[in-house]
Formats: sequence, structure tokens, C-alpha cells
Amino acid sequence: MARFEAGSLVRCREREWVVLPSDQEDVLLLRPLGGAEAEVCGIYLPFEGNGVSHARFRPPDPRRGGDFVSGRLLRDAARLALRSGAGPFRSLGRLGVRPRPYQLVPLIMALRLDPVRLLIADDVGIGKTIEAALIARELLDRGEIRRLTVLCPPHLCDQWQRELAEKFAIEAVVVRASTAASLERALPRGDVSIFDYFPFTVASIDYVKSDRRRDSFLRACPELVIVDEAHTATSAGGRGAGQQQRYELVRDLAAREDRHLLLLTATPHSGIEDAFRSLLGLLAPRFERFSLERMPEAERDDLARHLVQRRRADVRHWLGEETPFPLRESAEATYTLPRTAEYRRLFDDVYEFTRELVRTAGANGQGRSWKQRARYWAALALLRCVMSSPAAAEKALRVRAAGVDEALDADLDAAGADEQFSGYVYDPTDQEGAQDLEPGHVVEQGAPSSGERARLLRFAARAAALTGAGDPKLQKVLAIVEGLLRDGYNPIVYCRYIATANYLASELAGRIKGDGSDSAGRPGQGLRVLAVTGERTEEEREALIAELERSPRRLLIATDCLSEGINLQQSFDAVVHYDLPWNPNRLEQREGRVDRYGQPSATVRTVLLYGDGNPVDEAVMKVLLRKAVSIHRTLGISVPLPVDSGTVVETLIGALFRPAPQQTSFLEPEEQLALLDADEAVRSVELAWDRAAEREKESRTRFAQRRIRPDEVLRELEESDAVLGDAAAVERFVRAALERLNTPVAQGKRQKAKGKTAAEAEEVWEISAHALPAPVLERLREHVRRQQPGAKAGSEPSTITLSPSTLTRSHPLTAALADYMLETALAPEDGEQPAARCGLIRTDAVARRTVLLLLRVRMLMTHTPARSAAGSARQAAPTLAEELVVCGYTRAGGVVEWLDEAQALALLETAQPRANVTVDERTIGVERALEDLEGLRGELERVAGERAERLRAAHQRVRSVTTGGRVDVRPHLPADVLGVYVLLPMPRGLL
Repeated sequence: MARFEAGSLVRCREREWVVLPSDQEDVLLLRPLGGAEAEVCGIYLPFEGNGVSHARFRPPDPRRGGDFVSGRLLRDAARLALRSGAGPFRSLGRLGVRPRPYQLVPLIMALRLDPVRLLIADDVGIGKTIEAALIARELLDRGEIRRLTVLCPPHLCDQWQRELAEKFAIEAVVVRASTAASLERALPRGDVSIFDYFPFTVASIDYVKSDRRRDSFLRACPELVIVDEAHTATSAGGRGAGQQQRYELVRDLAAREDRHLLLLTATPHSGIEDAFRSLLGLLAPRFERFSLERMPEAERDDLARHLVQRRRADVRHWLGEETPFPLRESAEATYTLPRTAEYRRLFDDVYEFTRELVRTAGANGQGRSWKQRARYWAALALLRCVMSSPAAAEKALRVRAAGVDEALDADLDAAGADEQFSGYVYDPTDQEGAQDLEPGHVVEQGAPSSGERARLLRFAARAAALTGAGDPKLQKVLAIVEGLLRDGYNPIVYCRYIATANYLASELAGRIKGDGSDSAGRPGQGLRVLAVTGERTEEEREALIAELERSPRRLLIATDCLSEGINLQQSFDAVVHYDLPWNPNRLEQREGRVDRYGQPSATVRTVLLYGDGNPVDEAVMKVLLRKAVSIHRTLGISVPLPVDSGTVVETLIGALFRPAPQQTSFLEPEEQLALLDADEAVRSVELAWDRAAEREKESRTRFAQRRIRPDEVLRELEESDAVLGDAAAVERFVRAALERLNTPVAQGKRQKAKGKTAAEAEEVWEISAHALPAPVLERLREHVRRQQPGAKAGSEPSTITLSPSTLTRSHPLTAALADYMLETALAPEDGEQPAARCGLIRTDAVARRTVLLLLRVRMLMTHTPARSAAGSARQAAPTLAEELVVCGYTRAGGVVEWLDEAQALALLETAQPRANVTVDERTIGVERALEDLEGLRGELERVAGERAERLRAAHQRVRSVTTGGRVDVRPHLPADVLGVYVLLPMPRGLL
């Protein structure tokens, strides 16, 4: 049986194919010569090997010539159809997104490490997901890895899966508690785990960290692991069992010295020095011993190779490209509880009740038993629920009155009680998921006394009576939301508890009229209001958000289950903090959902709502949130609180429960704030935070990676664009292809975002879908269905709407047109051929007969990395690279003179016909050029060899500082002659 080398041409099943590298010796992996990547198939040689034979690339048919426009179309179609395009980066041909130039910096850094150990700590919204997935795609396309896993919080799994599939052509399965059983049913028999069988996985870190699953995962763990939200996987130092388990899992992964590891977090330094060092130690054990305050220059340089940490200001203007981050407009709003208001009286009464709970537990709940601590948490839980909304208050009070049915762990100690209960009261951002249930179970074991129960039920009834008109906080947020809607914003309103979110959604939906107009002061025309909370599964949340996004005006009420990692910037552009977070990190997480790259609005608005005269709200605002906002406004980044946020809030709230004979009312702010101002702990926190801000500023400057020079990135980007085509080439091709296919395109304008002038409005194309060729429309069918979700099943769309600014080489329209142009050009039978493989014109662009050749060079690349620390060299699988080359020649006295490559390309792109030629003249002229090819074989092999050497040098250059390693590139000869185009000078009489 014949052997077929990767890159060679074969004939099988009455069709020509290109052989791709295959992991299995008995499977021949084939890609159609002119077909799409989706048509790749495998041939099992023991069954079908005799039906495969070597083939040669057919020359153009002189009888099927065209004009130079069709020649340019073929060149653009062929290079835009490349998925294994050459150039210094192997991955760019497969991407469904064009990375910003600054997003290539982590890629270059990664390629200079072996193994890749990188902490990407860019600011919120810069694009860490794209940067990490780009590295993964590059390592895959270089053959250096075959499998990868993303470890992330469970609520981010679906988003990671979608990003990998849509933008990086990586089809991963999600592994978490709700999917594991169905994935295991798909496994073959034997001792095979999910991570053995599926090459690409997105796994919940909280699913695999357990003692029951960790060993199995470690055994089958892929060569590359990406850890998202890596700050939740630092050493907990005894502060949380869940976080410690995550840390131990990643630490064990990192222990294998040749494993590639990417850590992603916008807050690498949580403020706890030991936690940050433990994160650095995952990259290399030596980093954990570094003194961050007094780091010698050599250590800084060492760490800088593994850490990139940039603010938006560092990348907003970079390499001549503007990255439009939105302007954040922050405001505060207050609501007032008059002394005569019923809600205030309820506050006072519940506050006095909570003080009684704390007194029975000991000062500030600092008793030794877990029951005493549980009673303290019960007091705070009730207090915070009453502050949140009447609905949350009623639910918490009724559950408290009912007591606890299930028995709590009698072996729990005070620290265990804190770990179990605090997440339902405070806002920790490093736990397994945001807790938005009303903390009704945070009480001591057993039912309350009959008198206490009656008192609680009376409180609950009073709370229920305050819904709607009796709730001043609701009335204030109604005015805020109406103002945002009137100004054209689509807000997210964040609440602490599920009951509050559902209550707020119901009240606002009923009070913001949907049939009024803006001019009449009714901002709710076409408005849809939905609540998304933790009581829904992740799949249900995603479906609800997708449903809401289809509404022209939308208002999302959410708990903190949507505050972390979720990208909501395309559909929402304002955030209202209905319930103040008791952790400043949560503040930035909420606002970061909309304030990020890709936000179409020029500005985003944020509003902090708090109670005027409410000592808890004012303490949190004064000590925590205003400080966080001020730091963000000054530095352009968020700086985490340098101590545990729960400890700070407990200090603040503890002042409320100190014995004070003169103090009997919940709402006596002057006395309370005096207590807070006098608290030495609060002042020390503020000083520590200032020091942390200065340290963070210095760190961002030190690790902004300015030594990856812009001109260095520009060189590699220009080489890649020359091979694959830049954004301008994509738009030019799509315009020309639609015109050649006689497909009408109506061009218009639409307002892109608030704050944009009419002149800055976005260009929009309306493409007549029915005029497209059937094969193109068929490939676009699924894209059009997603664009028009309300269309009836089986109905054909009449138009396709898109903005040319969204076109990329992997856009469904670009890919469908490029594949169609290439397939029809290479088809041997007669038929429509909008892109021609040959042509002839008379032009004043040349002084003598000139022939242009469009070559496709196939090259086999092999990368041998440096030896790993374990001493074993990892031989990467060979990969196929392809490149389009335009070359040209003339003859002078029978001697062939080759044109400079830039000259040849310029002639193909700009030469214009100046006189008519007959079909016979064109056929004879092309036939003569084809006869020259045999004699030019040596020169064409030289051109292919030069391209291979240029590619080898580019790949060796981007890995220039990697210790060792070698790249070998060999052209597969002969090169494919895709096109032959003849330019004849104008006759003297016509000049």
C-alpha cells in the first residue's frame, strides 16, 4: 500500500484532496483541494487504501479564462480560505475574531517559554479570555499540544465553551455535576475517563477539586491547563476549605514541570501577600520565595517573563490602533426614611431585636461555641434582609420564626460556623459561587420561643404591608431606572437576595409603563423586565438572558450570580447597585460586566443607591465603596481590599452592637459614625489600602510588558496579514464577490451607540439573500437563523443584515463566499466561474509581455521544543502550512527576468485593461504561458524554497529567547499553480 506524506495531493472517491497530518498511521486525513475545512474526512487505509492514488494539480484551462477582476477574486478567495496559513503565527487563519494588537503580547510571551507558564493579569474587560484561547489555538496548530482543559467557576463553563467554539474553532465539552453523567455514558468500555476521551474540556474547578475526582483528573490531565479566576485558587491559609482544595488541585497540576499552565485573573493580588505569592509559586516554585517589596532587578526580569499585567490606559492607544473602552460615569443616589415612616419603625424594631440576639451570644458574637456564632450571624442576616427589601425581610423573618427543621452539625466549631454561614451575609468573591438565598437557616439549632416567634411573625406581617408604595427604596430606584431608560440606557439592577430581585422585577414591570413614549415621559416603550437569580440553573439563566437581549428595551434584575465573569456588554450599559455590596471587589465585578471592551456605548453609567441616615449603608459607603471608586477613578484599575473584607465589615457592623446606653434607635447615624471614625481598625485598613494602591500602581508599571516592543509585534502582524489578509482585504473581497455574483447590497447607517454623532454612525449592509448562489446561502442558513430567531421554521430570509466592521476572515459570509469562489474555479466541469484561474489583458501598465503566476505553496513544518526540565524532549507533531505567492516574469532576448514580488502583486491588483482582446487571443496567450511552466520548474522551486526559509525564520524569531528548540520547514514540490495571467503592452498605434 502506497504511503502518502502530509501535504501531498491524492485522488480518492473521484475527487482531489490534500493530505493532512494524522495522529493514526492507518487513517489518512484528507481535505478537499478546493473545499471547506468542514469537509475534512478520514480514510481508513485497511478498508479503502487501494482506492487512493497520487495526483497532480491540474493547470488552468485556457478556454475558461476571465478578466483580471476575477483573478484578484481568486487570489483573495484562496488566501481567505486558508485555515493552515503560513506566517509567524499558525492560529490566525482559524480565528473567528481579529485580536487587537496588544492581545498578541501574551502570545509572544508564551511562545518564548517552554513550558508555557504565564499569569495573565490584565485589567477587567481587556480580553484575557481571548488572549488565553489564542495561546491555546496556537499551541494546537503548532502541534505542540493535542488536548486542553479550562478550569473555571461552574457558572462560566458555558461561556468558555461558546467562546472557544465561535472564535477559536475548538469544540469543547462542559464537565460539571449536571453534565458528567451524560458524558460518561458516551465513553467506550474500559478504564477511560471523560478527560481521557474528550480532547477539549471546560471543567468546573469545584467539580474536579473534590477528593473523589481529583486523582482521576490529575492522571488524565491534558498538556495545557487554563485556570480562570485564578485568585480563587490561591492558598487559603486556613480561611476556607473550598479555596484550599482548589489551590491544592492547581498546585498538583503545576507539579508536573512540562505541563503548560495559564493563570487568568484581573485581581492577582487579593491584598493578602501570602496568597499572591502562592499564586506566583504555581508558575515556578522559586517565585513563591521572592520578596515583593524588595525584589532585585534580576528577579523582576525573571518574573516579568511569566507575568503580564496591564491597565486599560496601557493598551487604549497601542501600535497605532485605538481600543474604544467606554467612559464610566459613576453617581450616588440616596433614599430617605423619615422618622415617622413605617419602614423606619420596622428597622428600629428589628434592629433592637438583633441587638438582643447578639447580647445573648456575647459581645459581637465572639463566643467560643458555634451556636453563639450562629446566633450572631442570625442577627446580621435579619438586619441585612430588612435593609434589602420588604420581600427579603418577610421571608427571612418567617423562616426564623419557623426555626430549623434539620439538625446542624454538632461537631461544628466557631470557625466552622463562620465559614458555613458568613457567605450568606457578607459578599466573599473567592467562594464557590455567589450566595443569593435569604439566610434563613443561619440560626441556632431548635425553634424560637413562643414569644419570640410571635414577635417575628408580627415583623413579617409589617414587612409584607410595606411592599410597593410603602417602600421608599423602591420608589427611588424607579426614578433612577426611568431616567436611565429615558436616556437610552439598558440597565442591570443588582440585588443581594433572590426575594429582593423577584420583588423588584415584579414591581418595576408593573410601574414602568410599556406603551408610553419617551417624549411623554414614559421610558418603557417595548420594555421587557426579567429577574435572573441563583434559583435558576446556569442553562436557564443563559436562556433568560438570550430572551431578554432580543427585546429592543430591556431591564435586567440580577443577583450576584451574574456578577462574575459573564459578558453582558453587548446588551446592557448601566449598573444600579440596589443593595450595596459589603465587599468592594464585588462592586468592580458587577460593573465589569458592562464596562469592558466590546461595549458599543460610548459611556456606561453606574449608580450606588444607599439609605440616607442608615448607619450600615453609610459605614459601608464611607469606609469601603467610596474608597474603591476613588482608587479606580485615580488609577484606572480596581485595587482589592488588602485584608479580608468580612473582617472589615464585621468591625464596622460590630460598632452597631456595642453597648451604648443612650442608643436605642437603629437610625442614629451621628453617634454610630462617631464610633466608626474612632475605630483604630478602620483607620489602619484605610492606610493599608493606600499602600496597596501604590504597590499595585508600581506593579502594573513593572509588568506592563513594555519590553515586548510595539515594532516587534507590528512586524509579526504585518507578515501574518500579508499571508492571510487584513480587515481591509476582507471587506474588499466581500464587496467584489457580491458585485461579481450580481447580489444587490443596500447600504445605510444606524446609530452605533449613545454619545456618537450622526457622522460616526455605523455603516450597515442589507444583502438580498435570494440573489446569492444556492451553495452560499446553504452555508449561511444557520447564521441567518441565529440572526432572525423569530422567523418561521423552513422560511427563507429575504435579507442578511450586517455591519462591514464585523466582517472577519472567518465570518460565515466571508468563508462561504471564499469557499464558493475557490471551489467553482477549481471545478473541472463547465459552469459558473466568478473567479477565473487564467486571463489576458492589454494594458499600459507594462512595456513588454508579462506573465503573473498565482502559486499555492504547501509546506511541512516540524517543531522540536527544548528539553523539558524532566529531561524528555517533546517532539511536536508535523503540521501543514500553506501560503499564496504572486510572482511574475518577462522575457528579454529570450532570457527570463523575474519581477520583484511587490511589483508582481501590484500588477495583479491594479493593472487595468485598455483595449479589447478576442477569445482566441486570450486562449493562445494563456496556452503560451502554460508552455513556459515546465522550463520554469527550477525557478518555481526556488520561490517555494524561499517561502519555506522565510517561514522558518519567522517562527524561529518569535521563539528567539526560548532555550533551545528548532523549527524545520520543507516545501512540498511542485507548488500548485492556481492562476496564470498575461499582460500584453498596448500596440504603439493605440498608445
